[in-house]
Amino acid sequence: MRTVVLVSGSGTNLQAMIDALHHGESPVEIAAVGADRPCEGLRRAEAAGIETFVVAPGEHADRAQWNRALEREVAARRPDRVVFAGFMRIVDADFVAAFPGRIVNTHPSLLPSFPGAHAVRDALAHGVKITGATVHEVVPDVDAGPILAQVAVPIGAQDTEESLHERIKTAERQLLVDTLDALGRQRAASPGDARAAVRKARP
Repeated sequence: MRTVVLVSGSGTNLQAMIDALHHGESPVEIAAVGADRPCEGLRRAEAAGIETFVVAPGEHADRAQWNRALEREVAARRPDRVVFAGFMRIVDADFVAAFPGRIVNTHPSLLPSFPGAHAVRDALAHGVKITGATVHEVVPDVDAGPILAQVAVPIGAQDTEESLHERIKTAERQLLVDTLDALGRQRAASPGDARAAVRKARP
């Protein structure tokens, strides 16, 4: 299963993929890593010998042109899956339509609870006792795509937004690796029912 991974920052999710998938026995291949700006994630990819590219919004006249440029770069690598691993840009509906059912994203809550940019803060503010991480398919509506896998993370009485987010990120990295591995193995065995395989593999 060829993947193109998109990043914007430190690339810790990407590093988990590299460590567990790219050099192991998994059928998942990281064909390229792209970003919207120079970042540590790209340096991690380069250190692992993975092709990289940058599509910077500032180099395009408007958001639509940037989306089309990003779409071309991703499509040129012929991915079976596109993975948003800490990618901090919202792509448009045409980008999503170019890779139907093939874009995977992570989110730091148990969707559909607490969508949006402040999921950890919102969970604390609502006083819930359990939150977690979700791996889901990307659709044009933000954080609304089909859920592939989830893992629960309990909230402690002394948790701050920072401490809780760190524990969620740790769980999220393993969840992403496990989900992609399950998708890759199912694709190799029977391409038509990858989502069912992931449901069986949920923690």
